[in-house]
Amino acid sequence: MPDFSYLAAVRESYDTVASDYFEQVKSPAELDPLSRGMLNVFAEVVRTAGLGPVADLGCGPGKVTAYLAERQVPVFGMDLSPAMIELARSAHPNLRFSVGSMTSLPIENDSLGGILAYYSTHHTPPTLLPVVFGEFHRTLAPGGCLMLAGHVGAGQHLRPTQAYGGHPVSYESYLLPPDRIAELLKQAGLVLTARLVEEPGGEAERTFATFLAHKPERS
Repeated sequence: MPDFSYLAAVRESYDTVASDYFEQVKSPAELDPLSRGMLNVFAEVVRTAGLGPVADLGCGPGKVTAYLAERQVPVFGMDLSPAMIELARSAHPNLRFSVGSMTSLPIENDSLGGILAYYSTHHTPPTLLPVVFGEFHRTLAPGGCLMLAGHVGAGQHLRPTQAYGGHPVSYESYLLPPDRIAELLKQAGLVLTARLVEEPGGEAERTFATFLAHKPERS
């Protein structure tokens, strides 16, 4: 039986930092051109395919969810943190947000036209990523697109004690090599279509990567 006890620390930590996170984290319009460009590509792919709604998983206060909605993507947001969802609903009352976990999505099989996991999987222990990626595969419609973005590294295991305004946190982060993430996506049955790795520079202190993948059409 998988051990999902880490979720309690993630939930509590993000409930604690929610207000400062909302103030400090950039909106998509303020991102670097490459990051913003990948979001725009994802929006165009899922909007054009028209295979179903798009889930922004780990949506936080909904800034990226709203960015996709502005681009005519039928999107809803989900996050583990009730405080984050409360902020998202307040800031974007016209959009749908709910509390939920990527480890067990309350979503029907083959029902999503797209999934966005934007800096939201790095708190998952590597041994449990197959569970999360398996949920992505289960809920995506055949042909549906996944965009996964986040910090990567050489297998570092980080244990910060404070974040976003100096609030105490107890979550942990895992920075996997891009090749390992790509391998796990493939093992989950997803087909990798693009990968972008951005090196540290300017305001970015870490390497981060974006992956585009899709669930194969039924033969």
